[in-house]
Amino acid sequence: MAGKDAALILDTHFARTTAVPSELADAFHDVYIPIHPNEHIIAAAERADRERVCETGRWLVRHGTDRCSVTVGLALVAAVGAVDDIPLIQTIGLLSDRFGPLAAHALERRPGGTEALLWLADRVTGWGRVYVVEALCRLDDPVARPWLLRRACDGDFRNAYFVGSVAQTAGLHEVITGPCVDAEITDHTGRLLLVMTYSQGMGVTLARYPHAEEVLAAHLCHLDRLGPTASRYCLAAWLASSLGEQGDSGSIGPVRRWQPYRDDYLALLERDDWCETARNALAVKDPGILRLVETSSGRQLRAFTDRPLSGEE
Repeated sequence: MAGKDAALILDTHFARTTAVPSELADAFHDVYIPIHPNEHIIAAAERADRERVCETGRWLVRHGTDRCSVTVGLALVAAVGAVDDIPLIQTIGLLSDRFGPLAAHALERRPGGTEALLWLADRVTGWGRVYVVEALCRLDDPVARPWLLRRACDGDFRNAYFVGSVAQTAGLHEVITGPCVDAEITDHTGRLLLVMTYSQGMGVTLARYPHAEEVLAAHLCHLDRLGPTASRYCLAAWLASSLGEQGDSGSIGPVRRWQPYRDDYLALLERDDWCETARNALAVKDPGILRLVETSSGRQLRAFTDRPLSGEE
């Protein structure tokens, strides 16, 4: 029944040929307005004159001061709007926790939607990023794959909802084991793998990812080739911890499956150049390193246990 009350208000409004969009500005206060695409609202939009629906939707999005009316306006634009509405959809989509689902749905349905979604994806976080990245994965457009391989994960825990779709759509296992792997892809692959170690109940877990072993092995090879940075040190340390007994068993399964990869990450962290990089980052109070040394597993790493005493520095 969700959306039926709103659809009834729309039907009544569009049945009056003299009705103007502003009459709907306060019409939806007392009814439930779904923030996702809704069959009843879409049907109401399709029953009425297309030009009137578009005009009404645009007015509500541009001038509405109430979230409910703006949501209905965006739903109308999503249902019957034109390519020319893309800038309007992108702009309201920046308020993505509320308007992200409908904005992503609207852009996904339009010609040029991939480019429009990529623009929005670079500017939203939280739930909004989930909606936009999921739309990009559904489109499965080759144009989006470089972005998905490099920038989809921004570190938010909600990345777990789309990490499996990103890996599959972007062909992660084929790219990371191929000849053209740059630093951005390597670092982002590490973030994807780390998210999979705690994604139980949200998305594809490392235990369920069919290419987990080959991607882990390739990631280790590229870390060895590229050398250490503060962020790579942190990521390798978090992966080593997450693949062990302290990890989420529901996401990684039996620890013994990952022992060879965990040992290899730990071996990198033991190397002199990696330890020096971590110590230098700690000296300048790098936020990632500071967070790492606040954990028990982080404090036990050689880079921090072998530090000179303060009087010897």
